Amino acid sequence: MPSQSRTVAYGRVHNLQIVSVTPLASSKDGYWVIFIHGGAWRDPTVKDTAFNAAESILRDTPDLPIAGFASISYRLSAHPNHPQDPINTSPTITAMRNTPIIFGICGATLAFQAVMGAVSNHREQAFSETKENPKISVGVVSASPGPLPPPLTAQPTAIVGVAGIYDLRRLRDSHPDISAYSEFIEGAFGADELLWDGVSPAQMAGSRGVEGGWKSGRLAVLAHSKDDELVDESQLDAMEESLKQWGKLEAQIPVQELSHRDRRVRVLPISGAHDEAWERGDQLAYAIIYALEQLREMGLAPQ
Repeated sequence: MPSQSRTVAYGRVHNLQIVSVTPLASSKDGYWVIFIHGGAWRDPTVKDTAFNAAESILRDTPDLPIAGFASISYRLSAHPNHPQDPINTSPTITAMRNTPIIFGICGATLAFQAVMGAVSNHREQAFSETKENPKISVGVVSASPGPLPPPLTAQPTAIVGVAGIYDLRRLRDSHPDISAYSEFIEGAFGADELLWDGVSPAQMAGSRGVEGGWKSGRLAVLAHSKDDELVDESQLDAMEESLKQWGKLEAQIPVQELSHRDRRVRVLPISGAHDEAWERGDQLAYAIIYALEQLREMGLAPQ
């Protein structure tokens, strides 16, 4: 039986900055599954409870290496700039080691944003160059407004993006006759399309992208339904292409921990309309179970 769920506030800006946490006594050596909901960054009716249906299915599935569940709510785009700066949700992630993270539409965006080099390595050194001293550090700089949060001390082992948005400009351009796409993107990120590119995981490459930021990551699963009426398959294609170089690199982990440093990128077909993945819970649970099976095959989860 799971221990009692509790709700914890991780911020003071808004009452939506909460995380619902449920540890499972039956698998202390398993993974924590963290869910961040979607809702186009603006739907207040979609929050941490969106994970309830999938969580119920997972609890009833025997022999899963799950140590507990966490479902995160966050402030939405009625607030200035970002709906929730992804680095501000990182304390919830870093509190749980060896963590596969499972996300829906906007949650998939936030998941990969959280491990992009431009975010996870958000303390960047500024350098002053002279002929005698080509690189002299002049201190830490950041484009983030306000005080910087603590840097990530642990990264997720796996990320599962379900019906995710990975390229904001591509999403708008794929639906030129539907103004709602531009409206919700601008509501969350403003009208600067260069900023859209900067926060799009499929657009940022090299040191500022997932390749440069998710150094200890092992598994990326991209789940998408052909029946999805809101997010087209080009989002999955763009993110799969973006992850190719990351998948070729070895994970940066302590030598004594594991015998190999392999990574995997997997595409998982699911079924149903866009919101059905979390409303019914079966497809979201299926994606999570698939990720755990992949980790077992890689020798990264107990049998």
